[in-house]
Amino acid sequence: MPSTIQSLLPAPRSRLRRLLADLPLSIAVSAVLAIFIGLVSGHFIENLLVSIVIGLIAFTIVNGGRLLWWDRQSWGLREWAPFLALAVATAPVAHFTGLRIGGRLLGISTPTLAEYPTPGRMSMVLFTMLGTMMMIVLVKYRERVRRIEEEHAAARLRAEIIERQALQAQLRLLQAQIEPHMLFNTLANLQGLIAIDPDRASEMLDQLIQYLRATLSVSRAETTTLEQEFAAMQAYLGLMGVRMGERLAYRVELPLALGKARLPTMLLQPLVENAIVHGLEPKVDGGEIVVKAGVSGDSLVIEVRDTGLGLGQVHGRRGGGVGVSTTRERLEALYGEHATIILTPAPPQGTLARLTLPLETTA
Repeated sequence: MPSTIQSLLPAPRSRLRRLLADLPLSIAVSAVLAIFIGLVSGHFIENLLVSIVIGLIAFTIVNGGRLLWWDRQSWGLREWAPFLALAVATAPVAHFTGLRIGGRLLGISTPTLAEYPTPGRMSMVLFTMLGTMMMIVLVKYRERVRRIEEEHAAARLRAEIIERQALQAQLRLLQAQIEPHMLFNTLANLQGLIAIDPDRASEMLDQLIQYLRATLSVSRAETTTLEQEFAAMQAYLGLMGVRMGERLAYRVELPLALGKARLPTMLLQPLVENAIVHGLEPKVDGGEIVVKAGVSGDSLVIEVRDTGLGLGQVHGRRGGGVGVSTTRERLEALYGEHATIILTPAPPQGTLARLTLPLETTA
């Protein structure tokens, strides 16, 4: 997981890129100091240019040394002592060099090395050193803020990865609750038929094999296509048709354009099973179940309609069975409020389960 998090975070910048990225800050600080000097001594334009040149030279040397030799998060005496020595040594070099370069750019005379040492210029050297230290402090503060932001980003990524892993585990558990439920019911019916009606038992076994062939290849995947899901429901309804005989009629309607739409695996079976177990099986003469898909705006709408006893006629039917509750939990975990399952009466008799979720198609 740490390697995954590191791969998602921005790659560390090279020392050269960090040095270049910090140069605008040195220009800004130098300009502020030039304004201060200009207010005191006049000659604002000349002071601004010379101050920026001096600041760039001093900052490049001192910050370059920091990045080469003392690029650590925390500093002790071993880092501060040589760093301050470098800043002290750099100040007169940067000030003298900056004066000479600025003079050439402005076309004005500048002192030679022999003429350079005067009390006024020495005070400017001290001013240069203090300004350079101010730049470094600002840079270190900005780096500290950036490091804290990256650590927070890594923590958020770690939390998101853990949450996603927990969600995937939860979805696998919910899916695992659906598959054995249906299989055990079928095997129990198959066991009962073997003794009293071997031919129907053999037919049910054939249908069970077809159903398993349609579902096992995709049952361990996180998503499937609507075409595959409807094929699985066709096999499941065929299996239930053997069990219920003429008491069950069914129809599956899937528009060709929606065949490649994607949805979570094994999402429809709980709705179909709920319609049969709670609606059609308790009814003496059975009934019909219709499964169809459509589009509403940017949502995929799947309806499971039955002509069974209807809501509230069988204990536990009003809110759906365990399968419907499990499907609700899966949808809530995957889509939040963007997916719903609604059970309503289907006049003249029966129940309509309407599933709505975001429409996603394969490339």
